[in-house]
Amino acid sequence: MTSIAVVGLGYVGLSVAALLGQKHPVVGIDIDESRVSLLRQGKSPIHDDVLSEYLSERDLDVTFTTDTAAYADAEYVVVSTPTNYDPETDAFDTESVEAVVRDVIAANPSATIVVKSTVPVGFVTGLRKRLGTDQVIFSPEFLREGRALEDNLHPSRIIVGEKSDRARKFADMLADCSLEPDVPVLLTDPDDAEAVKLFANTYLAMRVAFFNELDSFAIAHGLSSREVIEGVGLDPRIGSHYNNPSFGYGGYCLPKDTRQLLANYWNVPQNLMRAIVDANTTRKDFIAMEIIKREPAVVGVHRLIMKAGSDNFRFSSIQGVMKRIKGKGIEVVVYEPELEEDTFFGSRVSRDLASFKAECDLIVANRMVGELDDVRDKVFTRDLFGGD
Repeated sequence: MTSIAVVGLGYVGLSVAALLGQKHPVVGIDIDESRVSLLRQGKSPIHDDVLSEYLSERDLDVTFTTDTAAYADAEYVVVSTPTNYDPETDAFDTESVEAVVRDVIAANPSATIVVKSTVPVGFVTGLRKRLGTDQVIFSPEFLREGRALEDNLHPSRIIVGEKSDRARKFADMLADCSLEPDVPVLLTDPDDAEAVKLFANTYLAMRVAFFNELDSFAIAHGLSSREVIEGVGLDPRIGSHYNNPSFGYGGYCLPKDTRQLLANYWNVPQNLMRAIVDANTTRKDFIAMEIIKREPAVVGVHRLIMKAGSDNFRFSSIQGVMKRIKGKGIEVVVYEPELEEDTFFGSRVSRDLASFKAECDLIVANRMVGELDDVRDKVFTRDLFGGD
């Protein structure tokens, strides 16, 4: 068994801790005392059914704390602190990652530090030079919010950004704790591993943007979006996956990763990366105008979350649509049970579904769900296939 510390217990860190805690002693560290308190009770602070089941019912060797003393005894320290995109600098804010790395080096210079936070291409190489250490490596995660542990248990691939025995050992631990017998494992240089993450998410954003623009064309010309998409998807080179229209790509990863990749192109000619980012703005403009054309007095927004099974609405595309509608003087009411506040960016929050349905002239829903079936005639959605 290998002693492991995981720093930052969000979607990534918590799912990694639960995965590795099946066979190794893990200490999960977070600065949020309320989060740690919940975890000590076997309760997940985030919505993830598989993760909740593992934390409450499985025999995991995981200890949760706010104390960083575990750095001293850890062979591997996994860093999964947040790195939100900063539009002022056109880069991820990596301050939290760097702070943890510095603390780990001070406490345990021999620990292998594995960065799982999303970072710009060249981050680890630059950090090694700045801190005068070769103990930092990078390993990208490919997880869906609400299904993070499931995706760790059934990984599509495992990538570690170093060609070394310690990198191989970390990759083998991830694979051994998964439920997949033959997980593809790729050891690369650090910059290559960082690029894999950004390019993978930007490709997914491109696919979302493509089918959204197809849907915009179909709406504008009175075509059946569903039939056109089904016909296109029957080409095996394209496939019928990741093709459900929405109000734009959103969530925690795609908006910031596409912008970060675009920023990494500062000295490289490109057209497509900029188009992907711009297409998302254009889609929100188009959706908002379609809603405004219906001349509703009160628009209801049913849920802010982007995906089924998630409780997260950071950077959800519906927020951009809301701003555009409100800019035209239309009242917007939000139905979101996950919100504790009574207002959301100036819009009233309703927790009574029946009254919400009754007071709204038009209900905007990113995903069509059964609880809206009785008011389907006033629901505006682009959910054609009932999936994310």
